[in-house]
Amino acid sequence: MLVDNFNRTHNYLRISLTDNCNLRCFYCMPEEDYAFAPHAQLMQVEEIQEIAETFVALGVNKIRLTGGEPLVRKDAAKIITGLSRLPVELTMTTNGVRLHEFAAVINDANIRSVNISLDTLNKEKFQLVTRRNNFDRVWQNIQLMLDMGVHVKINVVAMAGLNETEINDFIAWTKDTPVHVRFIEFMPFTGNKWTSNKVVSWQQILAQVETEYSYLPLKGSANDTAKKYIVPGHKGTFAIISTMTSPFCGTCNRMRLTADGKMKNCLFSKEETDLLSALRSGQFIAPLIRQSIAAKAAELGGQFGKILDQVHPEDILNRSMISIGG
Repeated sequence: MLVDNFNRTHNYLRISLTDNCNLRCFYCMPEEDYAFAPHAQLMQVEEIQEIAETFVALGVNKIRLTGGEPLVRKDAAKIITGLSRLPVELTMTTNGVRLHEFAAVINDANIRSVNISLDTLNKEKFQLVTRRNNFDRVWQNIQLMLDMGVHVKINVVAMAGLNETEINDFIAWTKDTPVHVRFIEFMPFTGNKWTSNKVVSWQQILAQVETEYSYLPLKGSANDTAKKYIVPGHKGTFAIISTMTSPFCGTCNRMRLTADGKMKNCLFSKEETDLLSALRSGQFIAPLIRQSIAAKAAELGGQFGKILDQVHPEDILNRSMISIGG
């Protein structure tokens, strides 16, 4: 088992397959012309499988595939198929654009839950946020996943001045559709122009919901990152990921592996452990994984605190979101 100095057991690994993406969301990718990592620098299929197997041997029982956009990788199907043979719950975070091309792979790999990023229900605003005209395709693929019996979580990054007026539109969507909408507080990463006044907080989101709906809290599980709710009578549910105003670091069980094979013990950690180079040089990587977990900070990578107006993004040492993995 992987247990850190704060007695947190780590059994959930997020693997980024690529830093490439077919959308250009401004809060994730700093510039339109982004320098993606050459394929040779990325973990190859067999390397992903070997590293994942090492994590599983150390107690990991859940793996989430992320990007960039994981489904733009040409060998994504082969990676998914290989990882599906491990004794883990396999899930994925995607922008939804190419899900229809992978429906059979998802079904065969027994992926029963996917997270789909969708920050607006407005077609024109979608193009503004993503700089691409793919709203209809994403909408169709959400329905496709639901028709396949896959549990769909919708990730909505809530940002003041952009989509905070749509919060109740998303809640209305849950009335007849069994989606789980997750509002995510806007977080600071390199190049995403974060400022504290753009954060729509957990409390502000609930206050907005209360203007039109009554809701009930749902019981969570031990390592939840989201505070979950339901509007009575609705088929779907909603939740809030309050990373900035009420972080859940005390029960964190997550680790991240970037597409170029660097392990991050926290989304906000400035330190990275190069597992891929070690693997390619013939080293055993299990001791490196244990060392990384042992060095994990108590909260938010040890880089900032919960008081928003005291967070200075220019002082946070990290990658852009797309190069970390969602």
